[in-house]
Amino acid sequence: MVNLSTLDYILIIAFFTITLLIGIWVSRQAGKNSTEFFLSGRNMPWWLLGVSMVATTFAADTPGLVTELVRKNGVSGNWVWWAMLLTGMLTVFFYAKLWRKSGITTDLEFYELRYSGKSASFLRGFRAIYLGVIFNIITMAGVCLAGAKIANILLGISQEEALLYSSIVVVLYSSLGGLRGVLITDFLQFIIAMTGSVWATIYIVNLPEIGGLSALLTHKNVVGKLNIFPDFSNSEALITLFIIPLAVQWWSTWYPGAEPGGGGYIAQRMLAAKDEKNATWATLFFNFAHYALRPWPWIIVGLASLIIFPSLESITTAFPNLNEEMQGHDVAYAAMMTYLPAGLIGIVLTSLIAAFMSTISTQLNWGSSYIVNDFYARFVNKNASEKKKVLIGRISTVLLMICAALFSFYIKSAKDVFDLLLQIGAGTGLLFILRWFWKRINPYSEIAAMVISFVIAVIFFINGKLEMPWFEIAGHWQLVIGVILTTFGWVTVTLLTQETDKETLIKFETLIYGSRSKFYNIGYKIVAFLLGIIGTYSVLFAVGYFIYGKTALALGLSSLAVICGIMLIKNWKKIE
Repeated sequence: MVNLSTLDYILIIAFFTITLLIGIWVSRQAGKNSTEFFLSGRNMPWWLLGVSMVATTFAADTPGLVTELVRKNGVSGNWVWWAMLLTGMLTVFFYAKLWRKSGITTDLEFYELRYSGKSASFLRGFRAIYLGVIFNIITMAGVCLAGAKIANILLGISQEEALLYSSIVVVLYSSLGGLRGVLITDFLQFIIAMTGSVWATIYIVNLPEIGGLSALLTHKNVVGKLNIFPDFSNSEALITLFIIPLAVQWWSTWYPGAEPGGGGYIAQRMLAAKDEKNATWATLFFNFAHYALRPWPWIIVGLASLIIFPSLESITTAFPNLNEEMQGHDVAYAAMMTYLPAGLIGIVLTSLIAAFMSTISTQLNWGSSYIVNDFYARFVNKNASEKKKVLIGRISTVLLMICAALFSFYIKSAKDVFDLLLQIGAGTGLLFILRWFWKRINPYSEIAAMVISFVIAVIFFINGKLEMPWFEIAGHWQLVIGVILTTFGWVTVTLLTQETDKETLIKFETLIYGSRSKFYNIGYKIVAFLLGIIGTYSVLFAVGYFIYGKTALALGLSSLAVICGIMLIKNWKKIE
């Protein structure tokens, strides 16, 4: 537990006050109708949407997750999420404009735009509860747990207290301000979160216990963890950390913020854009900032934690009052924050609170949009007034927060949630990529994919929690099995069932593609996709090699990134 100064308390209270005032300020505009509440009137600029996407994916559990990956597998352990850049760039150049062209309110409306009949209606309603409630609560529970761990270590308060205080504020401004309030507060929260993250990293590296960057990088506990790529002579690490994420995971799994083809709150941001161009630029900025600019402060703190807390036992010894259920490598990030001085600890605490609130507020608004638009207004009360829809949205926001907070007591770490969500979405990704182009895909394809992947995930999850497991299968092979069985299942169902009626397909393709072929300029889009990937990875690695002191290699990668950027800009009109 750290002793907060008067300045620290002023910073934290000021942040809470500002976010609440923003929610109150935009509440009248947000309460006009459901489009304002959930999509901010569809007139948002790319930079605000892009920053909001980045802020949302910077959750309270993100630094802990990266720290856990670094402590267990070194820097190369981050490939389990770095590989998702391919998913993001696919969305940028192939799907962002398609989503904005659709003109729908939520991505679940897509089902009754692309498919027809009662099966399409059922799919939309079921997915509203499946994603908006069940999946959403699991995601938020992981963020709640991470926030509680941080509060327990830094403030010495219980999980119940931490969630009670933070939930009241985040629910108030989310329910009052709608998406507009979320976007504005996300912008503020992102600035605070990044400032706190970078400043804290610089201070920690220069602690006497660390001795500066050179001492950190040459320390015996750290030197074996620095490789950006896994050891190619270690087949298990190579398969687990590199081959499966790059060859299988990115296109085959559905994960919040990295949905193949776009979806969830990323689709919500694209649908809220002024136009198709703003939707594309917002998604491009998000992917660049998320993968290239943000990870290294967390990685450096994770490496530093190996010096001060070389083992789980050392963390337990340093924090004897830490609940047993909260112990794990992910708490090492919060543990390192206890070394910060007064003033700076207030900024960092505020930044972590901001990270927590930006993610939770987005998940709440997104989840309630499904409940209102795709379940309540579609099936329960088709004649609901706009004011009634906003009211139901606000009520569902409160209930989702309560459920997420309660479920957070049943999970142990951010990595557990990450693995569970990946497994639930295993095998569904290819369907989301192909459904825009392959006519045979129908509602039964999606239902099959959803049911099969969920059942397999539940079986693996229950087996992992048993004292006497039914079988022993490594986590990465569980993912591969889920992908194979689910993909085989939904493709088989697709081939055995009839495609959507031609009239619905013609209307859909006319709306989305107009008079152009759906494969118009696809060659240029593939090139742009590759340039985006190469450029972003080049910046990510260049930053790392600058930190490592490998200046020549870093400059070479920086030059490659610049070349990729120039080629993208030069050929931008050809991918429109």
